[in-house]
Amino acid sequence: MTAPTLPHLLSRFPLLHDLIALRETQWFNPAVTPLAEGLPWVGLTQQDVEDAEARLQRFAPWIMHVFPETVPSGGMIESRCTAIPAMQSALQAHFAHPLPGKLWLKKDSHLPVSGSIKARGGIYEVLCHAEKLALSAGLLQITDDYRQLADEPFRQFFSTHRIAVGSTGNLGLSIGIASAKLGFQVSVHMSADAREWKKALLRAHGVTVVEYAEDYSVAVEQGRREAAQDPRCFFIDDENSRNLFLGYAVAGGRLKRQFTDAGITVDAQHPLLVYLPCGVGGGPGGVAFGLKLAFGDDVHCIFAEPTHSPCMLLGVHTGLHDGIAVQDLGIDNQTAADGLAVGRASGFVGRAMERLIDGYYTLSDDTLFTLLGMLNQQENIALEPSALAGMAGPWRWDEAYRSRFSEQAQRNATHLVWATGGGMVPHDEIAKYLTRLR
Repeated sequence: MTAPTLPHLLSRFPLLHDLIALRETQWFNPAVTPLAEGLPWVGLTQQDVEDAEARLQRFAPWIMHVFPETVPSGGMIESRCTAIPAMQSALQAHFAHPLPGKLWLKKDSHLPVSGSIKARGGIYEVLCHAEKLALSAGLLQITDDYRQLADEPFRQFFSTHRIAVGSTGNLGLSIGIASAKLGFQVSVHMSADAREWKKALLRAHGVTVVEYAEDYSVAVEQGRREAAQDPRCFFIDDENSRNLFLGYAVAGGRLKRQFTDAGITVDAQHPLLVYLPCGVGGGPGGVAFGLKLAFGDDVHCIFAEPTHSPCMLLGVHTGLHDGIAVQDLGIDNQTAADGLAVGRASGFVGRAMERLIDGYYTLSDDTLFTLLGMLNQQENIALEPSALAGMAGPWRWDEAYRSRFSEQAQRNATHLVWATGGGMVPHDEIAKYLTRLR
């Protein structure tokens, strides 16, 4: 089948003109379905997520042992939710539009170990691989106390194996730190947009950092190539990994428990709207899947991308998924939101979740920095630019999407911005972000 030409795509999908012009835009999915209809397309189930949670519970003693900051949470790598009323007021003034409902922040930006959402999927994938190797070698039983994985015999065993990954930064941090703690040899292939402090932190943990002048797709491809040459090297594939996806999905059930503890109701008349920054799609896709399992049709997920890297919007809107990249439209994939600087979306996530994601929108780097400064000023919370992508979401609804909710439901809504990174950003880097605003 011949690939569609750009003129044909522009004729069929007028929205692409806005993407090419780098205009902030939004698209709400007319084909979104109830969970019961969309779930079979995912290829994963509630049982898969429960198995992932059980595995994380088995590793909790080891996690507490090697990452003492997780002791208060019992070895659970989890983040807090917090209401941000001052930010809500500031945003209402900034966008000149009141927001019915309440605005909350999910602080995956401050997850233990690696300070980003990638601490969920990346660390979980490493633990899956370590458990599989140790069980296969007869060194471990699932009924054992997993703290022993910190002992020298296990570290010696894991040191004979390698792990590789391609990353814009945060996934590499989570995988590099966790893998090194277990004793693996680790190579992180980092794209041109990766921050220097992230590379330095990885090297400080004994991780080999391979740098590229090209973007994320090149780093991933080189990581795959390296792994293919070594039978003892495991490549963690951010574009296609089911384990990464399930590590993120565990967040859904945990958020439900947090909401129960906080007295937050989620039902048809009290909808939950979640705004998730999106790069290649694994993190937001997995979280959205877990949220759908936890809250059913009462949760609505919306993805946010930079105007220079709208790969998921492009792939889902055209139906081409990973068969098209932003560069095919002449878009440069250059953004200060390094964690979202991805030109080609995950085909797995795009196809699995396209019926369950309500909408997509883009925003400029200037908007990201404005939001970063506002959050810092109003709530004294410092994030990296990519983590602010979801903050504009409640003000990006179009009238057609708004009409899906009654006025009462809008007044009762909980708007949850998923902050994806920033907890480990050095103070001088935060200062540079804020200086850009002056």
